[in-house]
Amino acid sequence: MGEVDPAFIQSLEHQPKLDITEAEGIPLIDLSPLNSSDTGPEFSNLVAEIGNACKNWGFFQVINHGVPLKCREKIELAARKFFALSKEEKKKVGRDEVNPLGYYDTEHTKNVRDWKEVFDVTVMNPTIIPASHDPEDKELKELINQWPENLPELREACEEYAAEMEKLAYKILELIALSLGLPKTRLNGFFKDNTSYIRLNHYPPCPSPHLVLGVGRHKDAGALSILAQDEVGGLEVKRKTDGEWILVKPTPNAYIVNVGDIIQVWSNDKYESVEHRAMVNSEKERFSIPFFVHPAHYTWVGPLEELINEQNPAKYKAYNLGKFITTRKRSNYKKLDVENIQICHFRI
Repeated sequence: MGEVDPAFIQSLEHQPKLDITEAEGIPLIDLSPLNSSDTGPEFSNLVAEIGNACKNWGFFQVINHGVPLKCREKIELAARKFFALSKEEKKKVGRDEVNPLGYYDTEHTKNVRDWKEVFDVTVMNPTIIPASHDPEDKELKELINQWPENLPELREACEEYAAEMEKLAYKILELIALSLGLPKTRLNGFFKDNTSYIRLNHYPPCPSPHLVLGVGRHKDAGALSILAQDEVGGLEVKRKTDGEWILVKPTPNAYIVNVGDIIQVWSNDKYESVEHRAMVNSEKERFSIPFFVHPAHYTWVGPLEELINEQNPAKYKAYNLGKFITTRKRSNYKKLDVENIQICHFRI
């Protein structure tokens, strides 16, 4: 089977089972009622479906979402071409602690190395974030996307895809707002100067898929994540009812959506961000494209005032998103001696 660097090997309790069952019950939600009147029963049912999925699973799949198939095919093809480039070419657009955009192949999750290589681009170019994780440092910096010189179609594909993903993200955010009993556009204003980004993931075949993970167990720090995964599959979700890891079977042309930490805090724990991870395959390479929906860096994230009262007091103190993300990203580059920052650290 070949040898694997010990840096990739998960501790015994987190090593994946290869005979895992495919997920039954992860909701598959048809978004076509968005094209009809938002006062009719179909639309009301859709809002209820979204609310139930967020509450019971934290994950759901959407079909009839309005993203043109050709747009998805274009970015998937460009991603395959990019990862097929030589290591030397990819490193020319390598990311580092100064500019965390571009190519990277030594990312850590929970202090264990992931079996993957990635390419990150932000929707807003430039994207503004804090210059450091230091709470006293008020300086900001601009992040600029990097593009490989010899693959012009990658930029075009990513920019087209980002525009489509933003449209889909707003549709889902509006449905989530309605499901919480809030005005439809209650959440939209947080994303005016968003820090959202696209990640291209490539998981090469791995000789020891029972010891290694493409991405270790984690929860997403943003508001939403919207994932396109290929037919190989590999995404596992921790089921809320019993804590079992279950495999999300790829549904052709669907997107997998999960609630992130920010929606957990905004909803004051009504909707929970759920742990997930990615398996690797001994024979096949796998590609996936998550779109991470993040508000502006200056956003203070706390329970929404309309959702808290004497019976349901705030469960979190507000935190600054830019500082939170900047602190969290430090662990991408080096092994830390402590667990990375989590929303539980702001729990009241």
